[in-house]
Amino acid sequence: MRRFPFGPMLLVPHPGNTDDMDGSLQSAISSDMQLNHDLLTERPARQVSLSGASNFRDLGGYRGLDGRRLQWGKLYRSAHLAHLTQQDLEQLQKLGIHRSADFRGEGESAHLSYDWPRIERHALVVEPTVVQRAQSLMEQGRNLSSRDTEELMHDTYRSFVNVYGNRFAQFLALLQLSDAPLVFHCTAGKDRTGWAAALLLTALGVDEEQIMEDYLLTNQYFKRPAQMYGQLSEEALDALWRVQPSYLMASVDVVRAQHGSVDRYLSQELGIDGTARERLAELYLET
Repeated sequence: MRRFPFGPMLLVPHPGNTDDMDGSLQSAISSDMQLNHDLLTERPARQVSLSGASNFRDLGGYRGLDGRRLQWGKLYRSAHLAHLTQQDLEQLQKLGIHRSADFRGEGESAHLSYDWPRIERHALVVEPTVVQRAQSLMEQGRNLSSRDTEELMHDTYRSFVNVYGNRFAQFLALLQLSDAPLVFHCTAGKDRTGWAAALLLTALGVDEEQIMEDYLLTNQYFKRPAQMYGQLSEEALDALWRVQPSYLMASVDVVRAQHGSVDRYLSQELGIDGTARERLAELYLET
């Protein structure tokens, strides 16, 4: 509940505005009541706790087009699903999740494959580069700093626009086929998945602040893998396994340089015109 520092808030009309007193008072009360209602209304948990997958969370609740919120229980994002337990699978069944969109590269999905009953997997291959490039540089005797790793991450995010735009277009097209609950993921559920989530939320009218808020939740929910990569410093590992606003903005900056805005990019390159937006809103926003 919202609290005021000096006791209950008193709404006192200004004596010079008596003609508008009733309307102003009613508007202020209504606004405050709506805020308190939003804060008091119980909502589903953002995180879905699973033993065999981290960074699994519901995209519901973000405010989109015309102030309508994303429905809970429709769109989920996650790290890979190869290690789900039987209990995890039962939980996904309870959530009604029967579709997955997998952004992992061919080698990743072969190494950590899954073929779970009653879950239809759609492969949308976006090959990873940052870990391989980091390992290659270290094999050449390069000691990677956190700054080096950050620049590798920036290059990766730029490639989402310059190389793999068609995969994200396919993802958005898949979402228009049905409103059946779906989980989309890559390996860590932070970079390819993070860009996919940003595009989807933009298409649904979610503002940039909420999109960045969702993106940064990876730092709270992602469990870093136990194995380390070569002799990377702890700072370089943080740059690799955590997300930063500058990573997401590396994609956004390319889009804005080429198209002016993410909205225009969605329309011009990814097939999300007015009709497609209406379809997505119909399927995934509250009525």
